[in-house]
Amino acid sequence: MKSMVSTRSFLPLRRAGVWLALMGMLAGCAGPSVQEYARERPELDLRQYFNGPLVAHGVFTDRSGKVVKRFTVRMTGRWSGNEGTLDEHFVYSDGSTQQRIWHLKYLGEGRYTGRADDVVGEARGQSAGNAFHWNYVLALPVNGKVWNVSMDDWMYLMDGRTMLNRAAMSKFGIHLGDVTLSFTRE
Repeated sequence: MKSMVSTRSFLPLRRAGVWLALMGMLAGCAGPSVQEYARERPELDLRQYFNGPLVAHGVFTDRSGKVVKRFTVRMTGRWSGNEGTLDEHFVYSDGSTQQRIWHLKYLGEGRYTGRADDVVGEARGQSAGNAFHWNYVLALPVNGKVWNVSMDDWMYLMDGRTMLNRAAMSKFGIHLGDVTLSFTRE
């Protein structure tokens, strides 16, 4: 006896199953939790570290790891209670410059938010131990257009003066490249 149900009617379900399986695999590839660094020392307090003058040196790399731009950032952080500003002045290897002023807020229990003119919405982050992790969307000018790029940003305090920073950039879930920096308190 022939089945009254066509196998074509199950094709959308089969495709949905494949997509759900892929999404599950990607979720399994999620990065570490900031809480995994809770016992690492020295302990990072952004209000203390980003208070006063700092300098950072960094690179942008494309998804293959090729350095596409180098830069230096001179910055000054100031805090009043649980609210702070981080005034950043970038000089890029091609001679261009940029300024970004972060308005930061400490919410307690290691949680922070941040806003800047080229950040879409609000950055949200959490610190634990020597690490800080936050996510935000950056409005990035690319070839005369502006791309809203997701930033997965990690900072690690190495000692009282030095912090390393790595941010993965993506759009629509596709990895575009990375930003790597070394901060030094002056």
